[in-house]
Order: sequence, then structure tokens, then C-alpha cells
Amino acid sequence: MDILLQPWPWYVSGPLIALTMAILILLGKRFGMSSNLRTLCTIAGGDRAAEFFRFDWKAQRWNLLVALGVVIGGFIAMNFLTLDTAVAIGPESIGQLQQYGFESAGNAYMPVEFFGNEAFSRPRTLLLLVIGGFLVGFGARYAGGCTSGHAISGLSNLQLPSLIAVIGFFVGGLVMVHLIFPLIF
Repeated sequence: MDILLQPWPWYVSGPLIALTMAILILLGKRFGMSSNLRTLCTIAGGDRAAEFFRFDWKAQRWNLLVALGVVIGGFIAMNFLTLDTAVAIGPESIGQLQQYGFESAGNAYMPVEFFGNEAFSRPRTLLLLVIGGFLVGFGARYAGGCTSGHAISGLSNLQLPSLIAVIGFFVGGLVMVHLIFPLIF
């Protein structure tokens, strides 16, 4: 039981992801989490409002099960298989985050100052979350998929656009962390 409470090493989780991708490729399926939002919007009636949502959503039901599995798996892992919810980050990073006002840095998986319930009562935090959500959604649509779709599925299929998108995701993340984040906080 103790082994279940530890993160899986790369040599177990990596081959499991590769096996999953091989099965999906053999079945002619493309994996990506952002495509589930399109499917959910179509189910909710989005096909009556926009051409983008007019497609056979029933062919994507399997991907909705993947998303549901991610939610259920995350819940099980967090509530039953995790002893310590803190993220293992270096003391320098903890100090820098605390200078920005994130006192929970190193003690919580998600900083409560930004994602806790009281954060939603601050207009600045709400504005940052809305703008960030819009940019992520726009970026996923503009790039033709999300990070999981491009980095796992697209690269598994040796697609050059996915390689370019993944490079863009990493560059964007580095710019955010090192240039924009310090200006915001």
C-alpha cells in the first residue's frame, strides 16, 4: 500500500502513456482534453449557434470518458493516495513566491492566495483568472488543440504543427514565469 502513496516513476508512467497512445493510434483516435469542451458545447446546443459546433459529437463520447476518468482519478489520488499535498519546490523559489505575497508557497499544491475561496472576492484575482482563462482557451483553439493534445497525441503522430505548438507552449510559459508574473505581483 505504501507504494501507492508515492508518485509513479517515469519508467512506469511513461510507458503506460506510450501504450495508451499506441492503442489510440491503432484505433484511429486523436486524444486531447480541449476537444471535450467543443463536444460539451455541441451537446448543450452550440450547434444551433455556430458552424464550429456542427459535427458528430457522438463519435467523441470516448474522449468524454477520458475526461471523466481524469476527474475521478484526480479525486481518488488527492483524497486517498496522497499523504502530503505540498509541492516540492526549492527554497529559493519559495522565498521568491513569498515575496510576491504567496505565503502558502511550498505548503500547498495550489496557492490559496490565488485559488482559495477568499481569492474570488478580490476583483484583481478574478480579472487575472478570467483573462488567463480566455488566453488559454483562445490559444488552445488557435493552436488547434491543447497542451495534452499536441504534446502527447500530436508528437506521437510525428506532426510538425504539434512540435511547433509545444515549443510555443514552453516559450510562453517561460515568458510568463520570468517576465510577466513578476510584473503582475
